[in-house]
Amino acid sequence: MIPVLPAPCRRLCRAVAAAALLLWSLTATAQTGLAPLKLDGSAGNIPAAQAALALEDPGHALQVEDVARAHAAGSLRPVLGSASRGEINFGYSKSAWWLALPLQAPADAPARWLLEIGYASLDRVEVHVPRAGGGFERMVAGDLQPFSERPHPHRNLVFPLQLRPGQEQVVYLRVVSAGNLTIPLALWQPDALARHDQTAYTVLSLYYGMLLALGLYNLLLFMTTRDINFLAYVAFTAAMAVGQASMNGFGNQFIWPEWPAWGNVALPSGMAATGFFGALFTRLFLETRRGSKLLDRAILGCALLFALAALSPLLLPYQAVAVLVSVLGITFSAVAVAAGLWCLRRGHPGARYFLLAWTLLLVGVAVLAMRNLGWLPTNAFTLNAMQIGSALEVLLLSFALADRINAMRRDKDRANEAALAAKQEMVEILRDSEQRLEERVAERTRSLELLNQRLLAKERELEHMVRHDPLTGLANRLFLNDRIEQAITRARRNKSGVALLVIDLDGFKQVNDLHGHATGDELLVRIAGRLRECVRETDTVARLGGDEFVVMLESVRPVEDISVVVEKLVARIRQPVQIAGGSVEVSASIGIACWPQHAGDAEQLLERADAAMYAAKTTGRNRWAMAADSQTA
Repeated sequence: MIPVLPAPCRRLCRAVAAAALLLWSLTATAQTGLAPLKLDGSAGNIPAAQAALALEDPGHALQVEDVARAHAAGSLRPVLGSASRGEINFGYSKSAWWLALPLQAPADAPARWLLEIGYASLDRVEVHVPRAGGGFERMVAGDLQPFSERPHPHRNLVFPLQLRPGQEQVVYLRVVSAGNLTIPLALWQPDALARHDQTAYTVLSLYYGMLLALGLYNLLLFMTTRDINFLAYVAFTAAMAVGQASMNGFGNQFIWPEWPAWGNVALPSGMAATGFFGALFTRLFLETRRGSKLLDRAILGCALLFALAALSPLLLPYQAVAVLVSVLGITFSAVAVAAGLWCLRRGHPGARYFLLAWTLLLVGVAVLAMRNLGWLPTNAFTLNAMQIGSALEVLLLSFALADRINAMRRDKDRANEAALAAKQEMVEILRDSEQRLEERVAERTRSLELLNQRLLAKERELEHMVRHDPLTGLANRLFLNDRIEQAITRARRNKSGVALLVIDLDGFKQVNDLHGHATGDELLVRIAGRLRECVRETDTVARLGGDEFVVMLESVRPVEDISVVVEKLVARIRQPVQIAGGSVEVSASIGIACWPQHAGDAEQLLERADAAMYAAKTTGRNRWAMAADSQTA
């Protein structure tokens, strides 16, 4: 039943609502004509929320053309309150929200920008950029998409913008999410975002490294002591890592990039699992079953609700699950604090660390929940409040376990001291047992370090195998594509050039047919060595497959520099190769394409060079050909 407020309360609510509506109307009228956001090329990062205009689409029926017309007619309104503080937060909303972002790039401003939405758990974000000839170019990202389909690889939702300096443009965004609709907008220069990411990813790596280290350490303690408290702590830490990885986009980028169905529900399910294992740990650590039946039942009830919430995405809408998990998180944190206070008064070992840990987490959960509900602004603290609180909580809970062990040891020492005269032999046995336990822990630690070293070695070996040709040891296609992209980036920065040479061996099939595959493989290895000898260490030599090789030359400008290297390659490949049983000869047809003369990216550059190679092979082989300028992308 919905409670009915008394008449005076209803009149007061109506008065407050009317005043709020009047204030909104006056503010909206004053701010409808927001000036476009001016892009200063000297600023690496420009907050953009204060320049955005919003339009709600409850029926999810509007198209970008409809919104553009509505914007031209002045129907869009500034985002009040939150945007003035540098954020946009619509709370939990089932509507689709459109944002218009007017941008003005001065004539001397860079044309390339990156639009970042710093909230990784949004379901779907569409960015519509006007084309020069009319219409819009659409880009889509969100946690309902595989990571590989994002327009820019980043843990947050990042969209590349190619603006027209000296002109005003309006970029439109459509945001839909079953969870909290927080939309932190910022425009970045690519280099500035890369520098910022170095710091952000380092901090996140330290956070997850801490969780991993504490989890492994306490798992090792559980294996040694068989104390179930350590296992509950390890499960709590693992669930916390899953929830946090989903919240900050780490999981979508690195752990489950091609599993969007899980990535969409990992946040509420992971946080619910965190609450479930946290409740189990609280019950075990504080031993509430033997101390307070009321607190024990409350903790068990929270654990049951958390378990249902972790599974509820299978049956309930996402928004209901997210709200449920937020409310349960605040409720259980308060219950845990109450249990900690009760145990602290009873002198429970480790209770002071436990109480401080859950108090910090309660503060972090409360701040995050109030930010999700739109009661607090979005900033570095409120956005990462739970992560900060969880890091401190996990660390302090580890201290609590250590303090509990120390208290148990102190009790044991007192008991041993009381019986020292009569049980000296028992004390010696206990000391020997403790020494063996420490040796076993040290041995397990050394074994773990050795295992980690072997795993790292295997990982490096596998990484090399993935990125290199197994026969020649040259870079493979995957590694080559990365090197071309990096070379183009450096060339763009240094205003130099990149040349790509596609080399196909003439007569290799006859050698293979006449002498066998073993001889053919040995010939390929020899040719690979000759290619390395003819280029600089900074250049890249790769094998695409069969008898086809690629040489990438960096920092080249005149065509004469390239032709000298190519002639050297043709002559060197032509020389006879001494192989067991005699010598063989092959020649090479080489196709050349240069950036930026013939192509604008790695894929086009490879296509132009490949086409030039086939042209060289068609005109007689044992020669080279340059891609035609008419093929320039």
